[in-house]
Amino acid sequence: QVQLVESGGGLVQAGSSLRLSCAPSGRTFSNYAMAWFRQAPGKEREFVTAISRTGGSTAYADSVKGRFTISRDNAKNTVYLQMNSLKPEDTAVYYCAARRYGPVTDYRLYDYWGQGTQVTVSS
Repeated sequence: QVQLVESGGGLVQAGSSLRLSCAPSGRTFSNYAMAWFRQAPGKEREFVTAISRTGGSTAYADSVKGRFTISRDNAKNTVYLQMNSLKPEDTAVYYCAARRYGPVTDYRLYDYWGQGTQVTVSS
């Protein structure tokens, strides 16, 4: 069993930055591809970004490309989401997710989820 704990959310103004962290526990972190998804009220959960087990491959949704950066530190068992130039439309609950194999964009293919952290961007 993998337990994921997110942190770093908050309320910020448009144009600001935030860094989210996700610290999995229970299994070997480096065996899992990691991803961030988000869900705004009344909307479906959407893919934000993902990173491979070694960190050598990443993928981003078009809406965040160039503004968000995913990274991981396998020695610290942590994955990060650096969010810059935040926009009001980035407001959502952000979820960290893990899966045993390669990173994918379909949330249904992830095995483990965190409880989510709220990010609110005011205009």
